[in-house]
Amino acid sequence: MRLLLVEDTTDLAEAIVERLTQDGHAVDWLTDGEQAVHVLSYQSYSLVILDLGLPKLDGMRVLQHLRTHAKTPVMILTARSGIDDRVQALDIGADDYLIKPVDLRELSARCRALLRRNHGEAASVGIYGKLQFDRSASRLVIDGEQIELPRRELSILDLLLTHQGRALSKSQLADQLCSFADEDELPSDNAIELYIARLRKKLTGSGVSIKTLRGIGYILYVEQ
Repeated sequence: MRLLLVEDTTDLAEAIVERLTQDGHAVDWLTDGEQAVHVLSYQSYSLVILDLGLPKLDGMRVLQHLRTHAKTPVMILTARSGIDDRVQALDIGADDYLIKPVDLRELSARCRALLRRNHGEAASVGIYGKLQFDRSASRLVIDGEQIELPRRELSILDLLLTHQGRALSKSQLADQLCSFADEDELPSDNAIELYIARLRKKLTGSGVSIKTLRGIGYILYVEQ
């Protein structure tokens, strides 16, 4: 998944980016509210982690702007612990409110919970036919056997499972695999086709299949 972190404290931001990248996400990091509003006007994200005390434009204003045109889940991460701030942020449209200092394990778990909730999933471990996918451990098990997947194949599988029954284009898949920092590594259409081909082989017998919709993209189905 591609996430946006808006945080002006460098040490904290770098630690969060490192942790979420280890979790398999592509993370864009911005340091002020005006940047955030600009980027959110053209780039879509699966989750936004937003500080309130930002330079140039306060996080509450960024949240208000985002809620005028998008339903993207938003986690507030801030040192403001007052009840008035919490109530205001939640009323404007925040989905979670986490007070600094924060344990990165809790931050990671809350991100997983928001991502699951946004796609109607209740648990971290999803069962699809004979396939079990544990998002918290980035572990894939098919018919009782653990299957090792490279990071990008794992991320593509996560995206397709999360959006099962909905077609995703090659560009949509590629966009969610890379942050601004590694856009020079943006996978080509041929690379996406290769990842899909490898996934199909590993999903054989799982009850999960990836179909190609010519000219549109890929869609994942689970056999009933």
